[in-house]
Amino acid sequence: MRLVILTGAGISADSGVDTFRDEGGVWSQVRLEDVATPEAFLHTPDRVHAFYNRRRAQLPNVAPNAAHLALAALERRLREDRHEFVLITQNVDNLHQRAGSDSVFPMHGQLDRALCVHCGGVVALTEDLSTKTACPQCQRQGGMRPNIVWFGEIPHFLDDIAAAIEGADHFVAIGTSGTVYPAAGLVEGARQAGAVTTLINRDPAENDTMFDHIIAGRAAEAVPAWADRLVDSLTERKA
Repeated sequence: MRLVILTGAGISADSGVDTFRDEGGVWSQVRLEDVATPEAFLHTPDRVHAFYNRRRAQLPNVAPNAAHLALAALERRLREDRHEFVLITQNVDNLHQRAGSDSVFPMHGQLDRALCVHCGGVVALTEDLSTKTACPQCQRQGGMRPNIVWFGEIPHFLDDIAAAIEGADHFVAIGTSGTVYPAAGLVEGARQAGAVTTLINRDPAENDTMFDHIIAGRAAEAVPAWADRLVDSLTERKA
């Protein structure tokens, strides 16, 4: 069996990470055109750096919640039984990794990484970025940017994600709005591959008609319960 998981902002909201599109979310407080486009970085890099520096500084103050931990435990359990587990996340925080997940495709980038526009190098990042930050690899200044996929850019790991979806038996989306593509279209690809599709979400998603099963609830409560049911069903099949 291959289980493919897609997570969005809703799973990290239960850890206190700000969402983007909900009422009171990030995009209601700042224009995405000002901080989340290549053009914004070209014309006002200081403002872009300040925005992401603030978000990065919040990472040590949040921790993986029960949903992150349940997925990490599920990954270990499935692999022990020789099943495949693939985790795709739209989130740029590092909560899945900190929870212990090994197979993570952060398709929208990582807040704790920096990308050099000069040499293409990606490096771990814990400090603030500025226009004076030099690349540790090529030593040039002015080209270090957050390793974030901005609007108008191509998400990361698309080939790996497509390959995972193509062979999926089960596809589960957690905490997603169903409005941001190509992530919102993954469920359609999973259905075409013959996968059983499940949505775990606090609120209705724009693409919820594409799912075979819908579980309403907060991720920190609904995901552990769903994971336990999945493990129980697999155990029964083995018996």
